Amino acid sequence: MPSEPDANEDGAPATSEAESSGGADDVDGAETAGDLTDGDLIRPMFGLAWPLVVIQLLQVAYNVGDTFWLGALSPDAVGALSLAFPLIFFLISIGGGFTAAGAILVAQHTGAESGEGGLIAGQTLSFISIVAIVLGIAGYFLTDPMLALLPADAETQARIVPLAADYMRVFFLGMPFLFGFFIFVSLMRGYGNTHAPMRVMFVSVVINLAIDPLLIFGVGPFPRLEIQGAAVATVVSRAVATAIGFYVLFYTDVGPDIEADHLVPRLEYVSKITRLGVPTAAEQSMSSLAMISMTAMVATFPPAVVAAYGLGNRLISLAFLPAMGMGQATDTIVGQNLGAGRADRAEKATWLASSAIAGIMLAAGAIAFLFPEPIVGVFLTADEAGRADTLAYGTTYLQVAAVMFVFMGVLQVILGAFRGAGNTKTALVFSVVTLWIARVPVSYYLIFVAGWGTTGIWVGVVAGDVVGALAAIAWFTRGTWKESIVDEDDEDDEQTRDAEEGERPQEQDEEADSKTPTPAE
Repeated sequence: MPSEPDANEDGAPATSEAESSGGADDVDGAETAGDLTDGDLIRPMFGLAWPLVVIQLLQVAYNVGDTFWLGALSPDAVGALSLAFPLIFFLISIGGGFTAAGAILVAQHTGAESGEGGLIAGQTLSFISIVAIVLGIAGYFLTDPMLALLPADAETQARIVPLAADYMRVFFLGMPFLFGFFIFVSLMRGYGNTHAPMRVMFVSVVINLAIDPLLIFGVGPFPRLEIQGAAVATVVSRAVATAIGFYVLFYTDVGPDIEADHLVPRLEYVSKITRLGVPTAAEQSMSSLAMISMTAMVATFPPAVVAAYGLGNRLISLAFLPAMGMGQATDTIVGQNLGAGRADRAEKATWLASSAIAGIMLAAGAIAFLFPEPIVGVFLTADEAGRADTLAYGTTYLQVAAVMFVFMGVLQVILGAFRGAGNTKTALVFSVVTLWIARVPVSYYLIFVAGWGTTGIWVGVVAGDVVGALAAIAWFTRGTWKESIVDEDDEDDEQTRDAEEGERPQEQDEEADSKTPTPAE
């Protein structure tokens, strides 16, 4: 930041003007804590959510851009992404839980106007940067062992697995840059500013889409890297986004007020991030393990099914964008309102968000159900063997998956409310219900026991979100999630002070007794 506030006498950073008002400047389009905790809910909710939806749309633009150009290269390249993504996501999810924890803490401290938002942000940044470096190194050396665990069809093993390995190694080398941008987005979201990350993301996507075909096909002076070119383009564009994001955090006043000494790890804050982050990391890891399990089952089918499954998932992720954005907005709104002692408003916001996303996802599901073939066909432009089969399987998958869109959207909003309240363990439980009690077992049964074949894959995916959404809604109505982390911290501090004050009179009495002369003296 340009002007670093002095420290208070107790060593805590002084509260900046932005933090004392509870949010970023309105001129940047951010929603202040006052907007989120008072007055009308609908305007600030959508004001916070739509940039998050755009960020997710731009995120998918990375994936769709890769899929489009690799689809022009070969169906096998698209299949390689299908195998690589769940394994990459598994390692990303470990660190992703801690970025979510940072967003939760920043949101609640911003709502409570505690003045510690910048410190929490700095601790999150330094801790997760270390985690990202470790995960990148681990992923690079574990690429082949991870792929070897997949029970791939012989043809898939020969044609697709080597391509997936090439993509994954490059991707893991750039892991610190990917996490750098994740950290920036999470911290700004917790603060209530989603416009700045959206603009940075736009720049990054433009760079990625521009250099993707150049590196994949070797245009002009660029080498022909094929599937590795897609990974290199992603890493380069994310590196640019990370550099811009860090500049925004340290040299502007539109986000948490981070000072240099905030980056030095402190056990007290790292433990808070870990306490919240481990359940979220476990939740995301369970999700990625479920994806890996599903991919392992799909890999027992011919390459056309593998490619259709990966392509279908990427198209579903487009429909998932409004749900993701609204879920993240709910996370921030619930966090700030609970921090401000407005549990009633937090609950109202969750129901409003659920209703809004249900309507949006119903419309998206109708489009996917009525027009699946032209949507899938856009991403299969290479006229090679297997295209017709991939198109047929992908069309069926998208049409069946459209049934779950409403449930998928509401589930994300409810999970966002749990996370915003700091109930990351609750969110973990319902992710387990969705994936490991419903999706994976149902898919296994339908594929290998009931003999449904590829239909078992599509129906199993739908069953998970339907069961998970209904269970999460039922639990949310109990209202046991309405408690603020800041309040818990204050209670802990008060108990500590009371204990210390209780010890002081005793210590003074003992000291007085030691100074009283004895008869022998």
